[in-house]
Amino acid sequence: METWKLGKSGLATPSLVLGGNVFGYTLKGAEAFAVLDRFAAGGGTMVDTADVYSKWVPGHVGGESETVLGEWITRHGGAGKLAVATKVGWDAGLSAQQIETAVEGSLRRLGIEAIDLYYAHKDDPETPLEESLAAFDRLVKGGKVKALGASNYSAERLAEALAVSEREGFAPFTVLQPEYNLIARAGFEGALQALCVERGLGVLPYFGLASGFLTGKYRSEADFTKSPRGQGMARYLNDKGRTVLAALDDVAAETDVTPAQVALAWLAAQPGVTAPIASATSIAQLEELLGVMTLELDDSQVERLNAASA
Repeated sequence: METWKLGKSGLATPSLVLGGNVFGYTLKGAEAFAVLDRFAAGGGTMVDTADVYSKWVPGHVGGESETVLGEWITRHGGAGKLAVATKVGWDAGLSAQQIETAVEGSLRRLGIEAIDLYYAHKDDPETPLEESLAAFDRLVKGGKVKALGASNYSAERLAEALAVSEREGFAPFTVLQPEYNLIARAGFEGALQALCVERGLGVLPYFGLASGFLTGKYRSEADFTKSPRGQGMARYLNDKGRTVLAALDDVAAETDVTPAQVALAWLAAQPGVTAPIASATSIAQLEELLGVMTLELDDSQVERLNAASA
């Protein structure tokens, strides 16, 4: 299985990172462990989670995903089988105190001594960058975190954060996790993508399948009942969305794969992108995703998808 260096983080991954947002939510217990087992056996090297997953579920408080992943890690004799990426700061900001408290909770739930990749989940304009970055730096120097990443940062704020780290001698962000897919391109392409390429950051996009729309599962309003997320598909089911689905269908037929695999392979082919993140709620879904690791689109196919989604 070919792997790619994840920027300057010291980590590497094939063309797929497993999303952990479903663990403890729609995927639990033995089924969750089976998906993790198969991902590792299939050549996967990294699972992405966050301390806030799955706080949006009634009765949940956050940390459910990390807990499931930690139970799986314990079953396999401790850390090392898969690299763990998790996040802090989605709903409580990035003060030094919040970072230092949150990392202890994540380490405890995961049952590990060091987090492989620790993200600022989103920018916190209310806290000085120097304060947040100094706290992250202490975690790296203290051995609790191996590498740092930023998620949902603008090009301006990411550049400012990199400048502060360079000036102060802090461990820098080496990975970016943006929303990016064939439907949502504008937030990453342009200045943010150029900055990542120029500075050598690894890029792991989330929502690579646009919440499932790019699987081709939702092609009419009647399809919205197929899942709890179905009603959210209305924002994608327009002229652009239908054009993208048609292009995905064409390329999928040419390559004898599925539209979802094509959508993720398109992401992996974009400048600066290391690998997409995608989640699976069953072994069958995971088997489909694993095919992305060895799927490479030709230039003509990439350009046709570019044009359809422009």
